[in-house]
Amino acid sequence: MNIEVAYALENKQTLLSLDVGEGTTLKQAIEISGILDKYPQIDLDKDKTGIFGKLAKLDAVLRDKDRVEIYRPLIADPKKVRKQRAAQGKNMRSGKKS
Repeated sequence: MNIEVAYALENKQTLLSLDVGEGTTLKQAIEISGILDKYPQIDLDKDKTGIFGKLAKLDAVLRDKDRVEIYRPLIADPKKVRKQRAAQGKNMRSGKKS
């Protein structure tokens, strides 16, 4: 089976192609890829993982052409950032300074 393992930093993305056997789990694919050696900050006990943008557990069995993704923790809460931007836009339209 051909799969990919993806991990992205702020300014760099790594995408590794692998040929793995039937029944390979998400965790096994990550370990086989060697990405944990390249990025020691990855912590599979804390970082979320997924397949094609959908969260998946480490014991999920992969299928041919799957893309395994390792997600970094968010730096800021997207909801809070949106509210702050909206508030700034209202202030700018009314002539208030922030």
